[in-house]
Amino acid sequence: MFIKQLLTIFFFFFSVLSQFLKSSSQSLSFTYNGFRPPLTDISLQGIAAVTPNGLLKLTNATSRKTAHVFYTKPVRFKDSPNGNVSSFSTTFVFAINPRLQMLSGLGMAFVVAPKASLPYADANQYMGLFNITNNGNDTNHVFAVELDTIPNLEFNDMDDNHVRIDVNSLKSINSSRAGYWDERGQFKNLTLISSKRMQLWIDYDGLSHKIDVTMAPINVDKPGKPLVSTVKDLSSVLLQDMFVGFSSSTSLHISSDHFVLGWSFQVKGKAPPLALSELPKLPRFGPTKIQRFYKNAMPLIALLLISVLFIILLVFLVRFIVRRRRKFAEEIEDWETEFSKIRLKFKDLYYATKGFKEKGLLGSGGFGRVYKGVMPKTKKKIAVKRVSNQSRQGLKEFVSEIVSIGRMSHRNLVPLLGYCRRKNELLLVYDYMPNGSLDKYLHNNPEVTLGWKQRFKVIKGVASALFFLHEEWEQVVIHRDIKASNVLLDAELNGRLGDFGLARLCGHGSDPLTTRVAGTWGYLAPDHIRTGRATTTTDVFAFGVLLLEVACGRRP
Repeated sequence: MFIKQLLTIFFFFFSVLSQFLKSSSQSLSFTYNGFRPPLTDISLQGIAAVTPNGLLKLTNATSRKTAHVFYTKPVRFKDSPNGNVSSFSTTFVFAINPRLQMLSGLGMAFVVAPKASLPYADANQYMGLFNITNNGNDTNHVFAVELDTIPNLEFNDMDDNHVRIDVNSLKSINSSRAGYWDERGQFKNLTLISSKRMQLWIDYDGLSHKIDVTMAPINVDKPGKPLVSTVKDLSSVLLQDMFVGFSSSTSLHISSDHFVLGWSFQVKGKAPPLALSELPKLPRFGPTKIQRFYKNAMPLIALLLISVLFIILLVFLVRFIVRRRRKFAEEIEDWETEFSKIRLKFKDLYYATKGFKEKGLLGSGGFGRVYKGVMPKTKKKIAVKRVSNQSRQGLKEFVSEIVSIGRMSHRNLVPLLGYCRRKNELLLVYDYMPNGSLDKYLHNNPEVTLGWKQRFKVIKGVASALFFLHEEWEQVVIHRDIKASNVLLDAELNGRLGDFGLARLCGHGSDPLTTRVAGTWGYLAPDHIRTGRATTTTDVFAFGVLLLEVACGRRP
């Protein structure tokens, strides 16, 4: 019985001792004063490489690539899976050399990750740490300190030269412009892409959960005041065993060389100091061919390109203005001044009809084409008739008669709103009739037909308009083209007589001096065809044909 109790006590102390030894064995510490082969415990991934003289080079000139360097042995940050993160400390000497002067790549970061690789991390702005999907996820279990040299609004970066602390996301928990506090308490700025060697210290206190990040130029002792300091318990971020290393990436066009000259790390203690005199030397950063090209030739090329582009743009601008003026050019002669109030600008009509496109075509005939439009300023709906191929002979009299007719006001006439004359065409602007012309309701199996009451209403309206033209106005107006397509229906289906393009004026008791047959076959009176004279009776004859067309629904 005594021996059994003795064995139990022995095994208990042996278990406690083994746990203590195991815990003590995890107080990991390593130091690299340069990275000379053989590198048995260093893993190079992506475009990371080691130079012949022992420099750890994270990036090169390739585009959109990631670079990772990890210490391959796991680091035990917790004594138990659910325990608190132990204190740890690291320091490293780095240098960032931009391939183009004052234009840097993306920067680099010290990283603590759950694996000795980050296979799903993206390049560009994600710096080989995260991707668009997992950035910000608590399941990342990633702690990083970035040396950021590109401002990114997506991650709320302060500028293109800062140090920041990241936890599972590229949106930092704290950051500061790169620099250090000297012995007199004055802040000294440092430029990360200056190609100069600098040293960075990262310290985490497991009791107070304080994270301090300190930096200084090479050969300057560690400042007493940290650059960035924040309180964050990393126990929920870091797992029991993690891996430490560096991460960087390249963008599409601009890149930098990111070097690590020396590195030390310690759990449960301060990182061992680096032997700065033993660190490998940086390569000579002289201007490359491309840098010399950008510095010397680019200003001349840029000036030449800007001059050429300016001349090209000026030519295009002048050409555009000239073509625009030609496009909207109008002819205004002295005799048109009396019609200035009713004359409209071709530019307004062009934009009102959206360029006289087929989509807005209401109808066409031998005397012109009619387009629907909306005036830009008043938003009034209009119908624009383009009368083409008009000879200049008699144009003044034609416009005069059209404008005179436009002064008429009758409920069964389509009012003329104005006109425009341009080159060899005349544009007449009428009030828009939403229900279109009468022939649409009489022929070709219309979807909507008019009842007898509606037809009588239309015919009565046309008769009223014709009586007004022949008897009631100050002059006699002979329409000369009365037909179903020239009878338009307004919103209430009232018949309105329109299209006075062939109309002629004369005094009461006289006939106009016309010798040419004008109108539409089928509506022409026999005496008009024989003599060419147009009178009020020829209009009445055409109206009679219209009556038969409305009654039987057949074309004349």
